[in-house]
Amino acid sequence: MGKKVLVVDDEQSIVTLLTYNLEQAGFTVVTANDGEEAIEKVADEQPALIILDLMLPKLDGVEVCKQLRQQKVMTPILMLTAKDDEFDKVLGLELGADDYMTKPFSPREVIARVKAILRRTQLSNPAEESEERIVIGDLEIFPDNYEAYFAGKQLELTPKEFELLLYLAKHKGRVLTRDQLLSAVWNYDFAGDTRIVDVHISHLREKIEHDTKKPLYIKTIRGLGYKLEEPKRND
Repeated sequence: MGKKVLVVDDEQSIVTLLTYNLEQAGFTVVTANDGEEAIEKVADEQPALIILDLMLPKLDGVEVCKQLRQQKVMTPILMLTAKDDEFDKVLGLELGADDYMTKPFSPREVIARVKAILRRTQLSNPAEESEERIVIGDLEIFPDNYEAYFAGKQLELTPKEFELLLYLAKHKGRVLTRDQLLSAVWNYDFAGDTRIVDVHISHLREKIEHDTKKPLYIKTIRGLGYKLEEPKRND
């Protein structure tokens, strides 16, 4: 049985199309037709990924996303939005969605995105080199467990925030451009919209910096991008 995907949409034709194509690609599919049912299904079925329509009865996609993240449910979310929906992709990603697609879409592209998100968010493959932990100052990262701690306290990170922090940590001391981060963490070109990187960097700073105006860990390199470095205690 393949990984379980929850499809949430009130348009039956889209549910049918996605269900057929996901099952053909080897996934197990469960469905919900409104936002309230979606939240129940997430609790009951514990899917590996959620495909979530923006415009839903009862609770819209943004509200579902917000509620799940508030409940500390970090299941990856692929948001679907109609072309004419007033939807700011940065806002959606800020609320905790991992990716978004506009309708009409090709089922093949949805499958590709689903596989890419699952590849990025599943635990490290044991066959790969396993890193037990990365320590930088008061920051401890456990790549295999998708956990990070700051000064001994576990950080509450969305999957995207964790991946961004891990990528910065693995390249400690190196300047990484916004485009490099977009490509490495979001896995494809986000039409050059580097605001997404800035929003996530700002969220990380709120969680690991004592003073976000004078960061000790994640430094902005003006005109280039960001780098994560060992804090200098006398700053």
